[in-house]
Amino acid sequence: MTTTRGHRQRKTWSVFGDVRRKPTPYEAVTGSFHHHFRKQPAPFEMDPQWSINQWYLKHREGSALQVDNWEDFRDPDKLTYKDYVSRQHEREVYVDALIDEHEAAGTINALDPAWVDTLRTLFVPLRFPLHVLQMVSLYVGQMAPSSYITNCAHFQAGDELRRIQRIAYWTKVLANAHGDDIAETATARHAWEQDPAWQPLRKTLENLLIAYDWGEAFTALNIVIKPMVDALLNQSFGTLAEANGDRFLAALCTEFGHDAHRSQQWTQALAHYAVERDAALAGVLDGWVRQWQPRADKAVEGLAGLFARAPQPLDPAGVVTRVKEAHGEFLAGTFH
Repeated sequence: MTTTRGHRQRKTWSVFGDVRRKPTPYEAVTGSFHHHFRKQPAPFEMDPQWSINQWYLKHREGSALQVDNWEDFRDPDKLTYKDYVSRQHEREVYVDALIDEHEAAGTINALDPAWVDTLRTLFVPLRFPLHVLQMVSLYVGQMAPSSYITNCAHFQAGDELRRIQRIAYWTKVLANAHGDDIAETATARHAWEQDPAWQPLRKTLENLLIAYDWGEAFTALNIVIKPMVDALLNQSFGTLAEANGDRFLAALCTEFGHDAHRSQQWTQALAHYAVERDAALAGVLDGWVRQWQPRADKAVEGLAGLFARAPQPLDPAGVVTRVKEAHGEFLAGTFH
């Protein structure tokens, strides 16, 4: 006599727990990918007293930004590396076409020399602060308690590298048309290190580089400093460029606004995720915001003064007001 054995339902992707469903492609290549979550007695599979274990125990496991499980967080865009590369390739094709259009038309040669002088002090030095934003994005990603968060932060770092590269390229184009000294390192460093307008931002970013607690670094970068810098550059500087006949830089600022929006989307999603799981974390995040907000305000106020030096200037007080309004709207959406 033969019997038919019942089919046993297969478990799918047990690493995700008892999910009773097949994970999405995004989850399959993102979830639980960290190799430093042994936790007891230390994150890495090596001597618990080793320096890297002590670093993570202090600055991640010891951070005030903690929930019982970070693995349920999801990037609102659900980007995989493949998705990110594909999306940004499309954006880079657009920027390449934009550059080709303006180089062919020779628009850079027609720029007002006084506007070029403004760019020497306001545009050319941007490589330095934006590189700090990239570095801290990478640090937040490296220290993040979930690979879902790490991917968001590392894609953000890729966005910053993209912005730096395009600024560096256009700096060289400016130099070819208006003087080799524009692209010399000394030109950018002099403004970054000596111009009083840059010093509040420089001081703020140097302090950000030593904000080692991952929760504080995330808050200072993504909730305070980066949104304000993005508003200053993508919006106010874009408006200034348009007013001074620089249609290319105005369009480039608009383009970088897409990256800034994606950064703000995942930042708000992560803040909401944390507070929904522990309401007390709203106070933790707010404490860090209050600590970093005055520094970021001074940075914006310092740079806003440079907007008055353009041939067609913007009122510095108006620039500061618009940046603070944009940031206020972002904060309202983050802590609703």
